[in-house]
Amino acid sequence: MTLSDMPDFAPDLLAAFTARRAERVHTPVIQPADPFLDMAGEDLRRRIFLTASETGTSLCLRPEFTIPVCLRHIATATGTPKRYAYLGEVFRQRRGGAEEFYQAGIEDLGERDVASADARAIVDAMEILRLVLKGRNLSLTLGDQAVFEAVVAALGLPVGWQKRLIHAFGDAAHLEALLDRLARPQPVAGLDPEIEALLSADREDDLIARLESRMEETGYSTNASRSPAEIARRLKEKRALAETRLDGSALLLLREFLTLRLPLAEASAALAGFADAADLKLGPAIAAFDARLAALSNAGADLSAMTYRAAFGRPLDYYTGMVFEITAAGGEVLAGGGRFDRLMTLLGAESHIPAVGFSLWLDRIDTLRTRRSGEPA
Repeated sequence: MTLSDMPDFAPDLLAAFTARRAERVHTPVIQPADPFLDMAGEDLRRRIFLTASETGTSLCLRPEFTIPVCLRHIATATGTPKRYAYLGEVFRQRRGGAEEFYQAGIEDLGERDVASADARAIVDAMEILRLVLKGRNLSLTLGDQAVFEAVVAALGLPVGWQKRLIHAFGDAAHLEALLDRLARPQPVAGLDPEIEALLSADREDDLIARLESRMEETGYSTNASRSPAEIARRLKEKRALAETRLDGSALLLLREFLTLRLPLAEASAALAGFADAADLKLGPAIAAFDARLAALSNAGADLSAMTYRAAFGRPLDYYTGMVFEITAAGGEVLAGGGRFDRLMTLLGAESHIPAVGFSLWLDRIDTLRTRRSGEPA
């Protein structure tokens, strides 16, 4: 597939978007870089194509559509609920495949019935793939960051550690490294012995005075963005986090939770059983999970054919709740999406706007269509 032409099934996608009352929007190829650098996550940040304007403003080639669509919605002051569709090129380095490729999808902004909106995103993505990949066996995997956050909070970890673990959700290697650190805490390396002694003795006033003196001696104080008091507080937090140990039983519970993998139809009972056995208060998170499953069932989805993985996440920092991916059997991801309720306010919306959406990888879909058409009858 070349970028000079749309994929041949693009009209089918656009018709499917229209049938779902999603308004197609266009966003510029050149985008401000900061929203992606700040909110998209490390995995995407290191693969963006960056440039700058004449005035030095950081710009990039559009690496995905969710952030541009949300920025456009805010800029046009359009009311919600609102469904947007898109189809166009994105540009980013990939481990395999071209660095310029087509994506399409739907962003659903402002729907207050969260469970129904989640279910609609999943069902729409699956139905559209079945439309353009007739006869293909498709597999869906679902995770839920909100459930993971509830488990981490119920274990009583410091807020700083909760943030670290939540940030690593979906990155198995990073998460495992953090769990190892919780099992075997290590002191903060590289601290000046005098500073370390003041921290150990909890002599905060003396610590602040010593930091202030050091900053004046080095001339750093005139350019510092943080005051000595702020630096002292950060050092105390860093030391406390480094010394935090998760007791063996709690660590086993967290690892047990992350191993959960079963048909989605069985997930509610499994989560409730885990919470009861571990004596963890997960009620609101499980209630929201159950509501989504009920909405999926009402929409005709076959929950027994979908998989729930407790450790499954997607490599974009703006996701906050349900996440999912759809693959052909044993193949690459064809569609992925999830809920991103905090993104709109982070981008500048004046009020909270719930949001969920999904993207389709058109080059991968096209490869499967070509392979199928070339197979013997």
